[in-house]
Parts: sequence; C-alpha cells; structure tokens
Amino acid sequence: QVQLIESGGGVVQAGGSLRLSCVASGSIFDINDMAWYRQAAGNQRELVAVITRSGTTEYANSVKGRFTISRDNAKYTVYLQMSGLKPEDTAVYYCKAEVLKYSDSPQEYDYWGQGTQVTVSS
Repeated sequence: QVQLIESGGGVVQAGGSLRLSCVASGSIFDINDMAWYRQAAGNQRELVAVITRSGTTEYANSVKGRFTISRDNAKYTVYLQMSGLKPEDTAVYYCKAEVLKYSDSPQEYDYWGQGTQVTVSS
C-alpha cells in the first residue's frame, strides 16, 4: 500500500506565507506527476499546481506568481511554497501522486493525501 502524508497547513494572515509538504511512502517503484489540489467549503476540488518527474510545472491562473511547486524525487516528496496568501486561498489542500509500483509495468496508481487545512485571515 501507499500513503501520502501532508503537513505544513495552518492559519496565516493575508500576505503571509506557508510551505506545504507531502511525503509518499510504501510500495513505490517510482512516481510520475505529483500535484497539489485544494477544496474550499462548498466548492469542487481544483488543481493548484502539478510537477512532472523531470521538474516541468504548471499552475492554476489564480496562483501563478505566488505559489511554487517543487519536489525531491529521492525522498518521494512534493512541496508547495505559498506566498502572498489571500483569504480566497483558504481551503483544504491535498497532494496527489501518480505511483508506479512495479519496475516491469507502466501502470500508474493515483494516491491522495488526507488533506491539510490552510486558513488565510483578512
């Protein structure tokens, strides 16, 4: 089995910064894309940022220039550095990993973390 554990959420004032981390562990051969999603109360889950194994990144328009996604492949870890936080960034943030379990199979398995709350006060 594979587990994703997020950390780093909390309460911060508008304009502040937070750094989220997500560590994958378990039956892992390798990990392709890793991503951060968020879900605000009453809203659907939305993609925040994604990073490929080689480091190519994409961001939601709402966070471009403020958030930075990065990863450490050796540690199966993905980060989200959030700066210039706004009240509308308040949400539960989830990480997702596309896991390759076996060296002889290209099949990916999607795993999600349990979520970490980020609250931005005005």
